[in-house]
Amino acid sequence: MSYRKLITVTVVVISLAGLAACKGKDAGEAGKSATPAGQTLVNTNGIVITTADFKKELDNLPPYLKPMAESAEGKKQLIDTMVVRELVLKEAQKEGIDKSQAVIDKMEDLKKQLILQAYVKKKVDEQANLSDADLQKFYDQNKDKFKTGEQVRASHILVKTEPEAQAILKQLKEGANFEELAKKSSVDASASAKGGDLGWFSKGTMIPEFEKVAFSLKEGELSGIVKTQFGYHIIKVTGKRPAGIRPFAEVKDQIREALLPQKQQEVLKKITEDMKKNVKYTINEDALKSLGGTPSGAAPSAPAAAPAPAAKQK
Repeated sequence: MSYRKLITVTVVVISLAGLAACKGKDAGEAGKSATPAGQTLVNTNGIVITTADFKKELDNLPPYLKPMAESAEGKKQLIDTMVVRELVLKEAQKEGIDKSQAVIDKMEDLKKQLILQAYVKKKVDEQANLSDADLQKFYDQNKDKFKTGEQVRASHILVKTEPEAQAILKQLKEGANFEELAKKSSVDASASAKGGDLGWFSKGTMIPEFEKVAFSLKEGELSGIVKTQFGYHIIKVTGKRPAGIRPFAEVKDQIREALLPQKQQEVLKKITEDMKKNVKYTINEDALKSLGGTPSGAAPSAPAAAPAPAAKQK
């Protein structure tokens, strides 16, 4: 393993080790008490990683990292990270790190945080409801926000050489599936993971050579080979929108995503206010004073003014 890769893996191990540590069992004990779910991917040094473990790991990745695990190589790198993490965890357990008071205290703090987060999420999910009428009302009152110029939705396959592009174009004209070829052949990983889909875009958002061709095609039409600074593209237009105000059905989910955080904050504020109404408590002022700091009700003193610089003698 190269030094650069070792550093990368170590960072991931440190950031994800807490997830494994929260199991609260030695890895060996867990293996004895439960039958691993799914097919076995790795079985080494007492570590068993199954397809179910892999899927769980993938689900926990941030959305921007998930496309990296679409390829076989990406999956192998993720499995490598999981193996290294479990090896480090086993060594830490051998040394009794999991039994240290510092770790026990930290796990108790994490447990409290997880319980609080789960409770708040449950209450917010139950109460932060946005009806279709709420969404429609926002749309009707803010139609100017949904004005757009002409838009195109397109997919592309990007390769490095013209002969590669020619071969792929030939396959497409003979009836090959565009999405499958994009996943297999395109060097644009972010798009190829979605079958080459680039989503909707307006004029001025893509490089000129690409944009000119995309906007000239009809819906469902396939381009020839388009050369840009990135390589050789084959473009397929999958949708077209004229300029105007986007219909409610198209922006409904977008409105929900925009309004939901505010609604969640309102619910959270109400929950905390209701909690405070139902409890009365007093603070031991003597104990508070023992903590030091500024006395209650007193404004912190202003810092002393810095002395004026001495005048330079001529």
